Amino acid sequence: MASLPTEKLDRILERFAGVEHGLSSGATGEAFVKLSKDYAELEPAAKTARELQAAYAEMRGLDEMTAAGGELAGMAAEERPLLNDKISQLEHRMRLLLLPKDAADERNVILEVRAGTGGDEAAIFAGDLFRMYQRYAASQGWRVEVISASDGEHGGYKEVIANIFGAGAYAKMKFESGVHRVQRVPNTETQGRIHTSAATVAVLPEAEEVDIKIEDKDLRIDVFRSS
Repeated sequence: MASLPTEKLDRILERFAGVEHGLSSGATGEAFVKLSKDYAELEPAAKTARELQAAYAEMRGLDEMTAAGGELAGMAAEERPLLNDKISQLEHRMRLLLLPKDAADERNVILEVRAGTGGDEAAIFAGDLFRMYQRYAASQGWRVEVISASDGEHGGYKEVIANIFGAGAYAKMKFESGVHRVQRVPNTETQGRIHTSAATVAVLPEAEEVDIKIEDKDLRIDVFRSS
């Protein structure tokens, strides 16, 4: 996969620096609100861009060590695979950050995890998935509030629905929607056989509250006399 152009990384950092300067210059009112929003959106990309620039510089250093030959070339050969992996991960993260934003990305999430095929083990697996999402939410500083839950007979959930409250929750969780499968020896299995179980995950953006205004001309009021 081709490296990301350094010009693109430079533009991201220049834009982020401009936002930082605007915030430090004492912006107020609507200007401050807009700059704060831009800062929150750009910070992850700017952080990744800095890490990528440092990794690219480190790779250039390894290239120089390789060209020098001898013991330095051997050291570079040992370090290169780890650095290649690091760069691949950073480039993947940056490409995700540069994807066009969904209008719903900043909304809270309604999460539904439902046991699929696999009986009791599917319910246990659904419970494992839900706890994983709870831990992830905690790591992001989000709040999880269970709306409803139907417990499995041997643990886990037949179905659990929860609200996840936090900035950018939908952006980070929307790709979790779909069917998840696991192959393992369940705790309920007495003969050591491997079972395949499934659970479905639905991630929906929480609907925004909408103020509806009804004009008087659109109303019809009927008055009746009681008998």
